Amino acid sequence: MNRCASECTGGEQERALCDTVAELLPLYCTTEEDRPDSVLGGCPNPVQVIEALTILIDGLFPGRMSPGGGIEADELGIYLMRRLSHAWRLLRPEITKALRFRRMGASAGSGVDAPAEAADPLEASRIIQAYLRRMSAVRRLLLEDVRAAYEGDPAALTYAEVQLAYPGVLAMCSHRLAHELYLLDVPIIPRIMSEWTHSQTGVDIHPGARIGHGFFIDHATGVVIGETCHIGNHVKVYQGVTLGARSFPLDENGNPIKHIQRHPTVEDEVVIYANATILGGETVIGRGSTIGGNVFLMESVPPNSFVANEHPELKIKRG
Repeated sequence: MNRCASECTGGEQERALCDTVAELLPLYCTTEEDRPDSVLGGCPNPVQVIEALTILIDGLFPGRMSPGGGIEADELGIYLMRRLSHAWRLLRPEITKALRFRRMGASAGSGVDAPAEAADPLEASRIIQAYLRRMSAVRRLLLEDVRAAYEGDPAALTYAEVQLAYPGVLAMCSHRLAHELYLLDVPIIPRIMSEWTHSQTGVDIHPGARIGHGFFIDHATGVVIGETCHIGNHVKVYQGVTLGARSFPLDENGNPIKHIQRHPTVEDEVVIYANATILGGETVIGRGSTIGGNVFLMESVPPNSFVANEHPELKIKRG
């Protein structure tokens, strides 16, 4: 009998709780292995990761996530130093914990069970330094995203409105931050960031997706962009667009083959209207094309194409 059940001498409620614990305990694995029943104590803490993400967003868009409001211009340097320093302190231990899963992720789908790596604080420090050196490049991309939103939406009256209120801009800020960690081969943490973004904005972008500058998601909600998508410059998509994969190819053991191109390529200056679905790693949307609403597409289209469904016949009854 487990310790909890053996020490349970209380009333009916306590006995019921002890019985429940006794039934639950065999369903948990407390080793360091990556298993579906494992206890997640040694894994990155999502609360810490999301706090770091919001601090970084607030550094790239000062005032966007701050409870205190505006920042005085002559204090901007001090403000950025404090924000980045705080994010560093939060992220470094979580990256250290995440790195032990790096080898497992690299071997996923190979049929070989790779052991976890030992925690390496020095490697985590190297990664966080390289990551923060990318912040100026991320900021430049985000300025073009804001400009694309302002110029692409007649309802946008000021740049401040776009930065403070547009969910598509928030989604792109978060994605660009998560993507840089993905490029540095950090496991788990970029996906925690992207799923927080999904819950906040309705936009689901895998951190592996490569997205060029001047990208605008109008209305945002319901957009899905897969891991191996390649999106060019000055692309605009509307709500409900899916850039997804077709049926997954399987290996000889029946497992999905990972680390291959599964999602579409969208070239420069493409517009994709609401609820369009474009699937497949071999599908290429040529430069300057327009994809109409509700289109379902699994084949490439040449540059400067217009793709639309044939309009159904409308019947309007009076009275």
